[in-house]
Amino acid sequence: MPIKAGFEPTTHCNLRCPQCPSGLRAFTRPTGMAQMDLFRLAVDQLAPDLVYLLLYFQGEPYLNPDFLEMARYARARGIYAASSTNGHYLSPEKARATVESGLSELIISIDGVTQETYAAYRVGGQLEKVKEGVRNLVAARRAAGTVHPFIILQFLVVRPNEHEIEAVKALGKKLGVDQVLLKTAQIYDYEQGDHLIPTHPRYSRYRQRPDGRWEIKNKLNNQCWKLWQGIEITWDGKVLPCCFDKDATHEMGNLQDAPFRDIWQSEAYQTFRAQILRGRAQIEMCRNCSEGTQVWS
Repeated sequence: MPIKAGFEPTTHCNLRCPQCPSGLRAFTRPTGMAQMDLFRLAVDQLAPDLVYLLLYFQGEPYLNPDFLEMARYARARGIYAASSTNGHYLSPEKARATVESGLSELIISIDGVTQETYAAYRVGGQLEKVKEGVRNLVAARRAAGTVHPFIILQFLVVRPNEHEIEAVKALGKKLGVDQVLLKTAQIYDYEQGDHLIPTHPRYSRYRQRPDGRWEIKNKLNNQCWKLWQGIEITWDGKVLPCCFDKDATHEMGNLQDAPFRDIWQSEAYQTFRAQILRGRAQIEMCRNCSEGTQVWS
């Protein structure tokens, strides 16, 4: 049984980020909002073995009115529950509710230290609103006298903001977060290059070949820990093998139709695992996988 899972509260988002299917409104699968009953069903079947739950897959979790209740439920089952947000909904009231929910960790995306660079990727976002939200959460945590949630300021390194790496580290210290995390960006159509690919190779998942085309740095060995240790569950109960399967192309089953253990041990899942071991590069989502190329700083 998996020890790590991702659960999708919603596919909806308030922003229009250019390399995100939520932002682009480009899903080919149904979109919507997860219901609390489905979440309980998922957690109850996974809880005996689950250690880490990421309440995020696509979309902005705070748009789901049950999001913090999901965090509370997971915490009550002894699961480390984390999530990721664009930070636009952390009002003082919502910040207090987040702390009270028992959420273990919150990643807040802040991809620039000026509005111009921030909005180059977080299209439609307001940097000052995000900073205000971070301050609200830090203050709420301090007032409650707790260490949760662990607050991570995540900086997605792209060409428009790569010159601000040191500045965002300083900003994180000023805001009082626990960690500033640098993350490399996934580019969908990278072969011909893209204006978002950083110039600094350390912060890019891709490199340019002598013929001018671009390729991913990952060697794509025929192995993948996620197929044996982790899963993703969409808002409507689809069980997916990997977080790179954003359009649920490789649905292994649905929790609304079958118990999780049956899906996990099914012939379809075993066949997919075998396919990974035989030829991972033959699976489209695997060809743009960052496993082994990320930068955590």
